[in-house]
Amino acid sequence: MEATSVLISGAGIAGPALAHWLSRHGFVVTVVERASGVRPGGHAVDLRGVARDVAERMGIMPEVRRHQADERGFAFVDGRGRRTASMPVDAFGGEGIVADIEIMRGDLARILYDATRGYVEYVFGDRVTMLAQRADGVDVVFAGGSRRRFDIVVGADGVHSAVRGLAFGPDSEYVRHLGAYTAYFTVRDPGDLDNWFLMYNAPGGLVAGLRPERGGTAKASLTFTSPPLAYDRQDVSRQRDIVARKLAGAGWRVPEILRQLPDAPDFYFDEVSQVHVDRWWRGRVTLVGDAGYCGSPLAGLGTSMSLVGAYVLAGELAATPDDHEAAFARYQDEMRDYVAACVQLPPGGVSGFAPRSRFMISLRAFSMRMMTRWPMKRVMAAQFGKADAIVLKEYAAHGAENRTGSPG
Repeated sequence: MEATSVLISGAGIAGPALAHWLSRHGFVVTVVERASGVRPGGHAVDLRGVARDVAERMGIMPEVRRHQADERGFAFVDGRGRRTASMPVDAFGGEGIVADIEIMRGDLARILYDATRGYVEYVFGDRVTMLAQRADGVDVVFAGGSRRRFDIVVGADGVHSAVRGLAFGPDSEYVRHLGAYTAYFTVRDPGDLDNWFLMYNAPGGLVAGLRPERGGTAKASLTFTSPPLAYDRQDVSRQRDIVARKLAGAGWRVPEILRQLPDAPDFYFDEVSQVHVDRWWRGRVTLVGDAGYCGSPLAGLGTSMSLVGAYVLAGELAATPDDHEAAFARYQDEMRDYVAACVQLPPGGVSGFAPRSRFMISLRAFSMRMMTRWPMKRVMAAQFGKADAIVLKEYAAHGAENRTGSPG
C-alpha cells in the first residue's frame, strides 16, 4: 500500500515531534515553516511529567540535558532587588515554578529538527494559503505558488494558526484574551542572577522578569495588563513602542532592559491568551499543540502538551491509517482530561500574576512563601502535578523503525 502523506504546518515543538512519530509509524511527512529556518531564541520552556517520558522514547533526552538552562530557582524581588519570596528548583520534586528540566525554546526546536531532518521533508520560508478538502485528500496551495495534495494536514502552527484559520475559522472564534500582553527578548546577562529566575511586580499590573541562559545572555520578559489592543501583528516597531511606553518608569532593572529593546533580534510580542477548540479536527485537517489547545504562559505546560499530543495523535493515526476521523476522535478522547487539567490557570489568573496594587503584590509574595508549608503545600502539589494527568498508551511502530536517522 502507498504510504499516507501528511503535511504539518509549523516547525516549532509540536510539528517536528509529530513528524518524528508519524515517520516512525511509516507515514511520509512534510513540514512547512514560514520562517527561513528553525526559529532561534524564545523563552525558556520545561519538560514536565509524562512529557519527559515522551522525550525519552524519542531519544532526545541526552541532547535536552546537554542544552538545558542551569536554573536554581524562582524568586520575587522588590524595586531594590531584594528577594521577597523564593522557590528552589528542587521544590515539589522538580515540578515547581521552575522545573528541573528547563531549556530555551529555540534550543529544543533545533534538537527536534536535527533529530528528524534526515527522514522528514522540511520546507522553510513558505506557508499554507489555501486548503481544499476532497474525498481522497487535501489540495494545498502555498504562498510560494506551488500546489500539492496530501492525505492529511495538521496545524501545529501556534496560537494564531494559519491552518486553523483556513479550516476552522478566524482567531476570534477560538482565541480568548486573558487581559494582558507580554514580550520576550534576549539581553545581556547582568552577571548577578546567580542562576535564579527573578521577577519584579510594579503597581498597575506591570511585570518584569530576568532568567539566565547559556552563553552570557539572559531572557527578559515584560508584561502589562490591558484590554485588547488594536495593532498590526507584522509591525514589530509598533509593538516595541507599545512595550516601552507601557513599562516606562516601572523600576527595578526595567530601564536597562528597555535600553536593549530596540536592538533585540529575537523580540516577541503577543497577547496572553488561551485557545479553546471544541473539536480538534475538520475532515482531513486536525490540530496539535497550541493551535488546538493553549493554556497561556500563565498555565504553562504548553511544551508538555505539544510533545504528548504529538505522540498520541501519531499513535492513533497509525492504529487506523485508513480511518483518519476515527483516529482524530480517539486522539481527542485520550487527551481531553489531560488538556483540561493543563490549561487551568493558577489561582488568581492574570490578576494573581500581575497584581495592580502594592498591597496585592505583598500579599502574593506572602502566598508564595506559604506554598512550601502545610496546608498550602498539599494544594500546590496538586497544582504542579497536572503534568502527569494522562497515562500513555503503547503504540506499536509500523515498519519505519530502521529508517536512516530515525530513532528506533
